[in-house]
Amino acid sequence: MLTDSRNCMVDEALTILSVLASNQEAKVAIVKASTIPVLIDLLRTGIPRNKENAAAILLSLCKRDPENLACVSRLGAVVPLTELAKDGTERANRKATSLLGHIRRLQQH
Repeated sequence: MLTDSRNCMVDEALTILSVLASNQEAKVAIVKASTIPVLIDLLRTGIPRNKENAAAILLSLCKRDPENLACVSRLGAVVPLTELAKDGTERANRKATSLLGHIRRLQQH
């Protein structure tokens, strides 16, 4: 649903994932389903609302999870997150800035 080229269900799928990402078992399942690269792609190419939701989900997946955080960094999320922090909605700015801070702290260790 996240890669639907007609964009019909992307918004709904992201909304559902954002709720699920707060549950530890769901987080594991989301990551296992190789969703992180798709979310990063949405940061680059999605409409503003989808970028905002993708950043929120990535932040949830990366909180207290250095492995997911390293994956997000390795897959090149820093550039689209930086752009989102500058040009995104207020919520997108907060989520992107927070995630960038987590990535910086991980890289310093």
